[in-house]
Amino acid sequence: MKAQGICTSLRRFRRRDDGNVSIETAIYLPFLLGIFAATYTLFDLFRQETINTKAAYTVSDLISRETTALNDDYVDSMFALAQLLVRSDSGMSMRLSVVFWDDTDNSYYVDWSVERGDLLNVWTDGNINDIKDSLPTMPDQERVILVETWNDVEPAFNIGFSTRNIYNLVFTRPRFASRVAFEGEVFSDGSVHDDEIDDSVM
Repeated sequence: MKAQGICTSLRRFRRRDDGNVSIETAIYLPFLLGIFAATYTLFDLFRQETINTKAAYTVSDLISRETTALNDDYVDSMFALAQLLVRSDSGMSMRLSVVFWDDTDNSYYVDWSVERGDLLNVWTDGNINDIKDSLPTMPDQERVILVETWNDVEPAFNIGFSTRNIYNLVFTRPRFASRVAFEGEVFSDGSVHDDEIDDSVM
């Protein structure tokens, strides 16, 4: 009898259509606001990842068109451009490198590598092959420009996500020259090239 009474009460409650708007609002509003906050936060994180990728491709495309040796001022300007393209309140680091493939050694080597920011170190012949699976397959002595960005993005709302580290690696083949040089660069064999003294490598 007791169970039957409970079932009867539940059926009666199910058929009722009266209610209190204030109480229903108090129950559902936090839930709805949570959904909106989570949706916006996830959208913003995906948007920032897309923006960072586009910024890396923009810098890579600009460098690929250069026919003269780059210098520190040029790198500073590329870093400033990348910072303008991403969210201004996010910490950013950038690494620019030119690498080539050697068929004889079955290895990648670094022509030059520079970085800006605090999160990335330069590539060397000793560590570039750590990311060989992320690098393209190339003919012997072919060179590509690597642009890497690392961006710390804080979620717009606290929905359980910590600071997101957005990393991008893009590569572009030089367009108008066989390689893009850097003034004062150090080659794999330890020699130093200053573009004002020796242009034969261009």
